[in-house]
Amino acid sequence: MSTLIPREKIRDYIGYTTEPTDWLLIDQQRIDAFAECTLDRQFIHVDPEAAKMTPFGGTIAHGFLTLSLLSYFAGKLRVEIENMQMGVNYGLDKVRFINPVKVNSRVRVHAKVLDILEKNPGQYQLKLEVTMEIDGGDKPALVAEWLFMQFV
Repeated sequence: MSTLIPREKIRDYIGYTTEPTDWLLIDQQRIDAFAECTLDRQFIHVDPEAAKMTPFGGTIAHGFLTLSLLSYFAGKLRVEIENMQMGVNYGLDKVRFINPVKVNSRVRVHAKVLDILEKNPGQYQLKLEVTMEIDGGDKPALVAEWLFMQFV
């Protein structure tokens, strides 16, 4: 599901929305591994028994876990300038965690191209609005404005 943007048609892709990625399961093993990596072992993430007593009824993924998965999903979306040699994460302008991702939920991502700027010859900054959906949910898990630098 690759979107190759010809350099001469960049302006035509402002507003373009990708197809959604495949679903990814967020299980307790993934949540626990993230907790160990980040040392964020708050009970709402890693203690299923204690988490049952919360309004969520069980454990939920860390917001930063869902955010970090955008790197995985970006590889699936592959929105890139034609003949790209290299791309790097340039940061985020805005992130909102809208709905928690409960354990054993599935998530997927789609993106909308907000802007593409040629910062230097052969160096393009892409600004994407990335939305992570929760399977069966009425609200997304997160919405972020994500910046990439691509070199052609």
